[in-house]
Amino acid sequence: MATPVEKWVEEQARLAKPDKIHWCDGSEEEARTLMEIGMKQEKIGETPVFQELNHKTWPNAYLHRSHPTDVARTEQLTFVCHPTKDQAGPNNNWMDPKEAKEKLATLTDGCMKGKTMYVLPYMMGHPDSPYAKSCVQVTDITYVAVSMGIMTRMSKNVLDKIGNSENFVKGTHSVGDFDTNKRFIMHFPQDSLVWSIGSGYGGNALLGKKCISLRIASCLGQKEGWLAEHMVVMGIQDPQGKITYICAAFPSACGKTNLAMLESALPGYKVWTIGDDIAWLNVGPDGRLYAINPEAGFFGVAPGTSLKTNPNMVHTLKAAKVYPTLFTNVALDLDKNEPWWEGADGAVPKRVADWQGKPWTSEGGTKAAHANSRFTVSLYNAPTLSQEFDNPRGVPISAILMGGKRTQLIPLVMEAFDWAHGVFLGARIGSETTAAAAGHIGHLRRDPMAMLPFCGYNMGDYFGHWLNVGKKLKHPPKIYSVNWFRTDDDGRFIWPGFGDNIRVIKWILDRANGRVGAKETPIGLVPNVADLDLSGLKIAKDKMEKLFEVDRPGWQTELQSIDSFLSQFGDHLPAEIRCLRDDLAKKLG
Repeated sequence: MATPVEKWVEEQARLAKPDKIHWCDGSEEEARTLMEIGMKQEKIGETPVFQELNHKTWPNAYLHRSHPTDVARTEQLTFVCHPTKDQAGPNNNWMDPKEAKEKLATLTDGCMKGKTMYVLPYMMGHPDSPYAKSCVQVTDITYVAVSMGIMTRMSKNVLDKIGNSENFVKGTHSVGDFDTNKRFIMHFPQDSLVWSIGSGYGGNALLGKKCISLRIASCLGQKEGWLAEHMVVMGIQDPQGKITYICAAFPSACGKTNLAMLESALPGYKVWTIGDDIAWLNVGPDGRLYAINPEAGFFGVAPGTSLKTNPNMVHTLKAAKVYPTLFTNVALDLDKNEPWWEGADGAVPKRVADWQGKPWTSEGGTKAAHANSRFTVSLYNAPTLSQEFDNPRGVPISAILMGGKRTQLIPLVMEAFDWAHGVFLGARIGSETTAAAAGHIGHLRRDPMAMLPFCGYNMGDYFGHWLNVGKKLKHPPKIYSVNWFRTDDDGRFIWPGFGDNIRVIKWILDRANGRVGAKETPIGLVPNVADLDLSGLKIAKDKMEKLFEVDRPGWQTELQSIDSFLSQFGDHLPAEIRCLRDDLAKKLG
């Protein structure tokens, strides 16, 4: 008797018509076999799916070049197909589920002819965690099969765990023919299903990534009383050995991975990594908020990664103890057969092929690596991996940080007055856009909790859900806004960032543990500069004060922008958020 998983896979195979079906087991041996297939048998255009790199200097590393039209999340082609448009909200593209499935069935019909269908059974979260979810994805390209082996806990044991249950999250994927007119990433929350065709790029094709861990999971969380968030999870060990756990939400390419693996500039402080991108937050039996990272790998932005900016990530990429390490759309040092990108350590190589494999020189005025080029590497390679990473219960969270790239107005750090005010603070977060999403760079985009592209339902209801979760917490974490990116009148960053961000986190920990006071302003609580550990830093007093100034006219303009953004949610916006908005307007005069 076929299990529900087997029946579902048979349905996908009848539609896609692959020549073969391979059930993956997630082993390293299987990964090596898949890499061989990707190097010798599969191609994207004329390019093999994988190219082996110099394993002496970059152990177990391989290069992947995606289709030139397929280099970032395609938000305009990403849909959330609730029964009604109102449920999806203005933050999502919506299509009627019946119409969407008919469209996708036409595009998927026969799309795997001549190919192998890979069946990927995997867990999001530790298999023993009460918060984990069982998932199955099918795909027709080794890049996705290998990447999902790195990014998730893939194993045939997942099939035993699902057994005869219908309770698993489904993902069906094919690269199709990479035609942008036939590219769709569709989410069906009522069916716990993601259906993607036409793209091989990470966020569009590794369906455990944003599609399931955020869009589908946020809907499950709303139904089941927990939060799926676009957040770092990390532990900070102080000189006395006490470890405090925090979460931090930033839009893509705003420094999440650097923060999660931060090398402290303060003696005696050490950071332990649990995750750099996704947090599932549940109310524990003791009334505290607990976080797990449902992923098992890093899918990080390569440009700018170096021994100066993120030494621990460089060590992770060169460790390669577990699974292959993949580099996507980086440049290639032709003399050394090594990956290269802007901001990498050392001099620019003499002979370089750009991210499309074309000859490149620095005089040409273009970047050699794509701005959104990536690495995919196992978390288990990280020297900073927390001993609590595989703890099924997760870790208790004492503080939540939210931020983005803002060159003006937003203070270096600010504490919300309480949980509800923290939700309002998160709802109004904005960031200057990055290369992780197709579109303009540098434009200010509101991105509440860094979840705008990933919340799988009406964001007005999402704010209400945050407020409801807060009411269930006996010991809610404090919520903070942070902004490492303020500039002076000459356009230079005032705060040094990177390892020095531990100084801000130390103040946050001191606040969480009741050790220091704070100064009340109309927008929130900011530090007394004397309470920040600035030892060894040379920042002029007036510039430090600028990092915490409240520019009332600037905030009044900001409030108009916030109003414009929040008004789109209409009656779905909680009354409590409206009250907090009115209170801020009053305080600003």
